[in-house]
Amino acid sequence: MKSVCFIIDTYVTGAQLPRHLQTIQRATDDGSDFSLRIVSLAHDPRLTLMEQRFSAQCTTLPGTALGERLNHAASASQAEWLVFALHATALQAALWRSLFPMLDSYAMDAVVLGSSEPTLSTRLLQRFMATTLQSPPYIAVRRTWLERLGGFDPELDRTTIHDFLQRLHACPTRIDALNADGKPFSTGHIA
Repeated sequence: MKSVCFIIDTYVTGAQLPRHLQTIQRATDDGSDFSLRIVSLAHDPRLTLMEQRFSAQCTTLPGTALGERLNHAASASQAEWLVFALHATALQAALWRSLFPMLDSYAMDAVVLGSSEPTLSTRLLQRFMATTLQSPPYIAVRRTWLERLGGFDPELDRTTIHDFLQRLHACPTRIDALNADGKPFSTGHIA
C-alpha cells in the first residue's frame, strides 16, 4: 500500500478524537505504511498521552485558522496520500479497510468517505444560494492534487473544508466515494 498520513484536527473532531485514533489504529494493524498527525489550537496534556499511545505527532498552532493547520500538517508529511478528518463522527475500521485497496490504484485522485456525494445540480444550487455543503467525515487526497489545488485556504476556518471540496470538484479530479457500508456509490470524475 502507498504511504498514507491521517491528519486530524482537534477542533473538528472534538471529544471524539480518541475514537478516531482507535478506529484508524485498528484498521492499520497489518503494519501498513501510515502516520498520524494531530493539529490543535491549544496545548492539552491529554494530547501527549495520545501521541504516545497511538504513535502520533501532535502540533499546536495557536491563533491559526483550520485551513492553515491542515496545510501545516500536510506539508510536514511525506506521504503520497493525505487523509483529512472533516467531521466529528469517527468511521468504522471496516470502511478504512475498504479504502486502502483504492489508494493503490492510479485511477483515483481523491476518495470521499462516509457520506453520499451531492449531484452537480445540488452543488450548483448550494453554491448560488450560499448554503453549505454537508462535509464528509473524511477525504483522502493524493498529495499531488492537494498541491495542484494550493491546499486549503489558510485564512478560512469553518468554511475551509467546503471551499476545498468546491475547488476539488471544479477540477478534472478523479473522485470516488465510499458510503458507511464500505460500498462505492460513485466513480470517476465528479464536476
